[in-house]
Amino acid sequence: MLENSFMMVVIILLINIVYVSFFTIRMILTLKGQRYLAAFLSMIEVVIYVLGLGLVLNNLNEIQNLIAYAVGYGIGVIVGMKIEEKLALGYITVNVITKEYDKNLPKVLREKGFGVTDWAAHGLEGDRMALQILTPRKFELKLYETIKGLDPKAFIISYEPKAIHGGFWVKSVKRGKLFS
Repeated sequence: MLENSFMMVVIILLINIVYVSFFTIRMILTLKGQRYLAAFLSMIEVVIYVLGLGLVLNNLNEIQNLIAYAVGYGIGVIVGMKIEEKLALGYITVNVITKEYDKNLPKVLREKGFGVTDWAAHGLEGDRMALQILTPRKFELKLYETIKGLDPKAFIISYEPKAIHGGFWVKSVKRGKLFS
């Protein structure tokens, strides 16, 4: 099977897509503190890497193998990122500054299960409401849609918190009650 140059290119391409996807996911797991799962994934990753690289190095006279390796690497980055988006590990904090002061906005967001802290703010053009919202990443788009639906001109900034401690919302997440 490996004598057929087309099959060799396909195999190298697929091996590298899988390898780089594993690499991307392992890096994200490492950054999120999932050290044991990341270590386990790295063992699988290195086996796949050695197989793919070995095929290329054993056939360096075939330029299409090197091209397949490079293309597989690029596609693997994209596939790994897509997988990570679907997994949506961790939480995000979203800071919102409303166009108008709306006392109802925090209530609506809380009813939908989001953790919201709000306070009065003052901008160049008058009174605003500032909100800080914590949510699992898998609900990020739902949160943005809700905010934009309630205040299309809201100013929104999001980031991933490094650590979370305390508060009623964290307890709800740990008990699995959020968004149920």
